[in-house]
Amino acid sequence: MTTSPSKTSAMQRLRYAKRKRKGLTLIEMMVVVTIIAMFGALVLPRFLGQADKGRKTAAKEQIVQYLTALGAYKLDTGNYPTTELGLAALRTKPANVNNWQGPYLSQDISNDPWGNPFAYRFPGEHGEDPDIVSLGSDGQPGGEGTAADIVSWKN
Repeated sequence: MTTSPSKTSAMQRLRYAKRKRKGLTLIEMMVVVTIIAMFGALVLPRFLGQADKGRKTAAKEQIVQYLTALGAYKLDTGNYPTTELGLAALRTKPANVNNWQGPYLSQDISNDPWGNPFAYRFPGEHGEDPDIVSLGSDGQPGGEGTAADIVSWKN
């Protein structure tokens, strides 16, 4: 069975039109990239703010965990570790400490969520309990916002 010349030429035009339309034009690509960039500009700052808020919450939780372990240490030994012994006394038995029943933490002492070590001081300057401080995102004392210190004596 043969096809008529007019049918063949119409089919060839249809194939050519389909082949021509397979890709995206430059303008279509630019529109898509612009939409993605606008979306990123609007949404990304909100996500970054949430990440910093999450780090602050994680630092507070680590401080609470250390205070709980320090309470158990004090129950066993009669006192908190000195500033010199630091938080490491929760994992490794210090010399000349009687009744140490640790380790009081299941994992090693970790840095704060920004990668800085927690500052530990006993006797503390803010009551009878030890002072534990995360220096925040800037790693410096003081600061505001995400750079503010997270301390054990405030909720």
